[in-house]
Amino acid sequence: MSDSSGKGSLKSTMAVSLTNFLDSGCIVAGASGLTLWTHEFGLSSFEVGLLGALSANAFGSAIGALIGGHLSDKYGRKVIYTYDMIIYLLGALIVTFSVNFPMLLAGFIVTGIAVGAGVPASWTYISETSEDTDRARNIGISQFAWSMGPALIFTLGVIFAPLGLLGNRILFAILAVVAFIAWSLQRNLDESKDWEEQKAKEKLSGEKPHPYKELFSNVINIKSLLFLTGVYMFWNLVAGAMGFFMPYVYETAGGLTNLQANLLQAVLWVFTALATYFGFAKYGDKANHRIFFFVGAAMAAASWIILTFAGMNWTSLWLFVIIWGVSAGIGAQAWYALWATELFPTKYRAGSQGVMFFVVRASAGIWSIIFPTILSTMGFKAAGTFMIVLLLISLVIGTIWTPQTRGKSLEEISKERYGNADGSATDSDDSTSGQEV
Repeated sequence: MSDSSGKGSLKSTMAVSLTNFLDSGCIVAGASGLTLWTHEFGLSSFEVGLLGALSANAFGSAIGALIGGHLSDKYGRKVIYTYDMIIYLLGALIVTFSVNFPMLLAGFIVTGIAVGAGVPASWTYISETSEDTDRARNIGISQFAWSMGPALIFTLGVIFAPLGLLGNRILFAILAVVAFIAWSLQRNLDESKDWEEQKAKEKLSGEKPHPYKELFSNVINIKSLLFLTGVYMFWNLVAGAMGFFMPYVYETAGGLTNLQANLLQAVLWVFTALATYFGFAKYGDKANHRIFFFVGAAMAAASWIILTFAGMNWTSLWLFVIIWGVSAGIGAQAWYALWATELFPTKYRAGSQGVMFFVVRASAGIWSIIFPTILSTMGFKAAGTFMIVLLLISLVIGTIWTPQTRGKSLEEISKERYGNADGSATDSDDSTSGQEV
């Protein structure tokens, strides 16, 4: 990591973290008003699933990540921040003023693409501008912002509940305003020094790296891609369905009102935000990563076991909200955000995340179409059992192959894994470096 006065800058971390706030914010804004939009436009189960599948929760962000990750590696992290939030703002306004289903769907897709383009660049930028001993802290701050999105939006959803659909439109208008603020802050950020140094090396050597050829032709990269995708994808299938459909589940399977459903989700995300800040951000650079990950993953599985088999009564609902809320704050997404920026070299650090984010959110898109059908035809217990199995798979993968990166610089990690700090293998490299993944 190159020296820079901007390293570990709390100001730049907070500015970039607004991307994460807007990511989760638009997902839960759509979720909190899903039944309202359904009633307003007379949506079918398929159309409800389509909204979830093509939104920031799934395919929309998947496509955006694939595009944004590549552009971030080729043209710089800053180029994303110069334009991305304007696209998000446009999408949020389309949703705000939607008069029919096609317009609503278009707004969800546009915001989703903007979110996807921004997330790989934001995690990469934060990691590259952090000190070696506070990388998890800064990633944790970005995850705290991600958690505050749902916490605030669901709280506002409760406040605006008496307004009906108008309240949900106001939520998207608020997101549009936050997007404008984020754009104003992010376009003034300095470029990542690590990216500038990498481009200087490429110019000096005449190298023109292919965006994906080297990524997919190196055994170490393949192992990392499989590991990170496994940890994040199986967890996100559950979290993604929850982020968009949980109020719908509370209302249809639990008989709760829209107000009660949004209140539960608001409390859940408050616990997530607190656990992220006082858990992951505080101890992610200090604690044993394998044990820390296992605790969060085990809590996630336990929460769904309670909700699935204890029935949807108020005791199990509150236990679920508290345990899942804490687990999400110290769980798979925070670790993925950290490890995904550590395990790849600068030249395709964002691009690799774009590929993985594409796979993860695309799989969530498919699941978003399937999940409502499972819920309506097989019942909540069957749907909950599916969730438990997915969480256990993520737990096993992350616990067994936890990377040993704590306290090391990005250059040290790359050199250990590839032989050279820039990610190119030396003659002695037998593709067994970084064998933990």
